[in-house]
Amino acid sequence: MMPFDAALRQILGPAGLVTDPALLAAHNRDWRGRYVGRAQLLAMPHSTAETVAVMRCCLAYRIPVVPQSGNTSLCGGSVPGPQGNELILNLSRMQRCRALDAANGTLTCESGMLLSTLQQQAAEAGFLFPLSIASEGSAQVGGIISTNAGGTAVLRYGNMRSLVLGLEVVLPDGRLWSGLRTLRKDNTGYDLKQWFIGAEGTLGIITAATVRLFPQPRAHATAWVAVATPQQAVTLLRFLQEALGERISSFELISQTALELVLKHLPHTRPPLEQATPWAVLIQVDDVDPHPLEDRLTLVLEQALERSLITDAHLAQSLAQAQALWHLREQISEAQRLEGVSIKHDISVPVSHIPEFIHRTNALLTQQFPGIRLVCFGHVGDGNLHFNLSKPDSLENAAFIDQTAAVNRIVHDQVMALGGSISAEHGIGQLKTGELLRYKDPVELALMRQLKQMLDPLGLMNPGKLFA
Repeated sequence: MMPFDAALRQILGPAGLVTDPALLAAHNRDWRGRYVGRAQLLAMPHSTAETVAVMRCCLAYRIPVVPQSGNTSLCGGSVPGPQGNELILNLSRMQRCRALDAANGTLTCESGMLLSTLQQQAAEAGFLFPLSIASEGSAQVGGIISTNAGGTAVLRYGNMRSLVLGLEVVLPDGRLWSGLRTLRKDNTGYDLKQWFIGAEGTLGIITAATVRLFPQPRAHATAWVAVATPQQAVTLLRFLQEALGERISSFELISQTALELVLKHLPHTRPPLEQATPWAVLIQVDDVDPHPLEDRLTLVLEQALERSLITDAHLAQSLAQAQALWHLREQISEAQRLEGVSIKHDISVPVSHIPEFIHRTNALLTQQFPGIRLVCFGHVGDGNLHFNLSKPDSLENAAFIDQTAAVNRIVHDQVMALGGSISAEHGIGQLKTGELLRYKDPVELALMRQLKQMLDPLGLMNPGKLFA
């Protein structure tokens, strides 16, 4: 039996197999620098057929496989472990658009296509692909499906689970499931595609997908709105929904602390309002009707001001102003990275419980860890908050980071007490395997393990992820 790398080279050719440690380094490290793997081989297939052959080869040699797309995971889900015996399987060479059906409103593409490219191809055909995340210039379709990405437009369009109609998947034993259906209705048994959406590459390799497209909005309005409390934000959301309906695409809650970090670390940024406010909401309203939305949104916000639901507002008067407001929101994670290490949480609770969660959890943490700084922001329209904590002083912060387990216990206990989830959109990866074991319903966890055992009995697919 020839060496494993020689067998891979026969399948992939010289361009499809990377062994240079310098080139492997970026694939062995996550974006945050938290996890570093030691994989010595990187396979980059050019087609589904090559992916099938690679998986059959890995099965024959019993080599674990780490599926990787843009490697933008925030929980270490796409990074190898320290053992050095895993193969990174990266699909970034598979970028083709296989079909765009305008009459059906669907697009079928390969998993290595960038999310930004998918958005662009949809736009060029007169459609919208609505999923939008800060890493859309580097995140790839396979990865955002495997993590069931959400982003800023979930309120109106849903997450990836709602946007995927069909999948093509290479199974751990090398079989190919061709499930690229373009149907909205298919009531012929189990919906197998749902097994792989959000599975973080633990059940198979997604090589292609069919996604839903939407009419391209022709009118837009963007506003940065000041609110005194998270409760005001939740009340405002309901008020806007009654006035504007499904035109509301995004409703992002942003704490003043989060905004201050962006203004501190990102050049050419400026505060959107003259007076600082404890909390703000970034609102995006879109419509296929070309009639301008600015006047309608202005009227609704004036009514909200009269009812003391808001304290101030800035309505973007141009595309450039709207982009500047969104830049402030999208750069929060980068500003936090530049500021230093923090204890991050990606949680969800029912929208109605957001104010209670923030107030109660912050009080408990402040009591146990005086002087902490809360950076809270997120997609409050769908109940998803990024609840991140640190201390301003670097030395004190280093000691605080050592208390991560105690901080997580407080945060996640409160999440579960309010009927929430410890991971809203970032997944489990390596970061939260212990937390999943602690908080997941035992029956649900057992069913997940049974599904994993059925499809991947040798445990070759993305070992160490999801399951502790």
